[in-house]
Amino acid sequence: MTGYEYKVVPAPRKARKIRRLKTPEARFAHVLQEVINEHAADGWEFQRVETLPVDERQGLTSTQTVFRDLLIFRRPHDTQRTQTQESVHAEAPESADTTEIPDADPEDDITSPAPDDSDTAPDVPSGDTERS
Repeated sequence: MTGYEYKVVPAPRKARKIRRLKTPEARFAHVLQEVINEHAADGWEFQRVETLPVDERQGLTSTQTVFRDLLIFRRPHDTQRTQTQESVHAEAPESADTTEIPDADPEDDITSPAPDDSDTAPDVPSGDTERS
């Protein structure tokens, strides 16, 4: 039997203006998509949206019922994710070269002088040439 952990986050209430999206519905859908993809990148699977009543204080003595939209995500418990990751890593081939390169001795690091480029430079005529 698979066990899950759940995460509940408030649904976005406002959409940002995006140049290529013209309608309010398209803008809101884009913001919602970003929130879902953000959590999916962390391993959370989107399950559903719930609208639930919440009693909130209004003034000093009275309460008011407000409805809140919540996004519900789930993912397998950490132990199951770890087992799944280990099985994936066990099937993956190991890298071909795992040998270590020994550290170089600083006394062996001898730099040779740079070659003299004056011998190989092309002959460039000076500015005193005659024109015909």
